[in-house]
Amino acid sequence: MCAVAWGPPWPLPPLNPLDQTPSPALALPLNALDTMRALAIQGEVHSFEAGELIFRAGETGECMYGLLEGTVELTWNGNAGQELIRAGDVFGAGALVTQEHRRYGDATAITTCRVLEMNREKFLFAVQESPMFAIDLLASIDQRLRQLKDCIKSP
Repeated sequence: MCAVAWGPPWPLPPLNPLDQTPSPALALPLNALDTMRALAIQGEVHSFEAGELIFRAGETGECMYGLLEGTVELTWNGNAGQELIRAGDVFGAGALVTQEHRRYGDATAITTCRVLEMNREKFLFAVQESPMFAIDLLASIDQRLRQLKDCIKSP
């Protein structure tokens, strides 16, 4: 089994201690999670305990997630493949862009996690109004795919 861990190469922007939003003056460089935070409203942050399932393969995916705190494991093909997602990254967007809107794998909290949820409507708005959101999301997916390919090449 091949495991890949990924998180952003830069530190997460500081959060305003009052409302847990990024401090605007210190939020560079922006990434997909920063765009999600900017569009978020109260109630879109969810907590998951270690071992708790966030979503299951085959389910209809109506949202994507940004990982604010903790570690999430993505598994697929009966746990034949796995990937660790770390705070600062986004996951689950594939279900928003495929015709069936189905989850391909399972997402499980490895540690206590806080995730920010973005539904399809906000996702489409972000892609339309902030092309950098789409580019950052594609860059994240591309980097993760390259790491998985490198893992497969390794003996």
